Amino acid sequence: MIIYHGSNVVVEQPKILQSERMLDFGTGFYTTSNKEQAVRWSEIVCERREPKIPVLSVYEFDFEAAKRELVIIRFDEPSDEWFDFVCNNRSGRDDETQYDIVIGPVANDRVYAVVQYYENGVYGKEEAIKRLKVDALYNQILFHTEKSLTFCRFSKSIEVGSK
Repeated sequence: MIIYHGSNVVVEQPKILQSERMLDFGTGFYTTSNKEQAVRWSEIVCERREPKIPVLSVYEFDFEAAKRELVIIRFDEPSDEWFDFVCNNRSGRDDETQYDIVIGPVANDRVYAVVQYYENGVYGKEEAIKRLKVDALYNQILFHTEKSLTFCRFSKSIEVGSK
């Protein structure tokens, strides 16, 4: 499977990085199988950091081998379980260490607002999930452990423009 990481630098050797922000699936190395999404993310990163050259790092992900050897959780759509998982990670309440890889929809900024409304009692879970299903949500693949990164092999980089 071909996957992408959008950034402002080429990432030949992915690393598990601790983020200062609470992210959808916890700590790790985030990728996607959607090239368009990775391009958009590289542009967002370039707005925040130097150098301002959007670039995609492209990888071969041996998903079949990973399924045999790793603990993987996969959410195919924004379900109750996905919603709880994202809410827990974004609030720092989840023990994400039980998974090597997490795959599922991206909770973008609009989704984050829905999560906040849910946590503040404005929306019930059913209403929150209904609102999330309206948007086209792209996928994200989180490599959470060093072992999981052994199934992700750098292929090439693509400069997607300059800011």
